[in-house]
Amino acid sequence: MKKALAKAGVPMERDNGCHMLRHVYASTLLHDGESIKAVSEYLGHSDPGFTLRTYTHLMPGSDKRTRKAVDSLLRVTSVELAPETEASAQVNG
Repeated sequence: MKKALAKAGVPMERDNGCHMLRHVYASTLLHDGESIKAVSEYLGHSDPGFTLRTYTHLMPGSDKRTRKAVDSLLRVTSVELAPETEASAQVNG
């Protein structure tokens, strides 16, 4: 495999070679909502916890997906914010 990659001109350095392609692949899948378990299997990791520890910083949209899933479950179509009151200002402030 190394010979074929070298022949194709793919750099073999860890920072910009095949290892980087693995990170791009994993981060793309996670960004699009694939599960850690699935990504772990695709990368050949024996422990999904390792995958999570390695790529957790690439999952910033998970809170948005969570809200969307719960809203869908509860059939929420819109959210109206309550007017600011003295009590809510104390809680939020």
